[in-house]
Amino acid sequence: MPKPPRMPNMQQMMQQVQKMQQDMAAAQEELKNEVVEASAGGGMVTVKVSGDLQLREVNIDPSAVDPDDVEILGDMVLAAVNEALRAAQELAERKMGGATAGLDLGALGGGLGGLGLPGL
Repeated sequence: MPKPPRMPNMQQMMQQVQKMQQDMAAAQEELKNEVVEASAGGGMVTVKVSGDLQLREVNIDPSAVDPDDVEILGDMVLAAVNEALRAAQELAERKMGGATAGLDLGALGGGLGGLGLPGL
């Protein structure tokens, strides 16, 4: 007959969750100051996005401005912004993932995903 599942220590689990919340809040605050950069068109368009997904800067090389082909400039801006947002999300996942390191999520029935915490 299989052994009954081990009951988690609720006090220890709550301490872990509180620490995780503090770590996640600190990571979110740090993300506001982190900036990633991406470019398109061989560097003709460069954008910077913060770790909390705020567009901070857009630089366009004057030679990228062709009044007869404005569409290509729009495409380069779009590509650079999308790449910077992807990089910022990756950065956020790495930072937020560190906040849950060391938790015994198995004791919670498979994880904390149902709690609606960002990054989980």
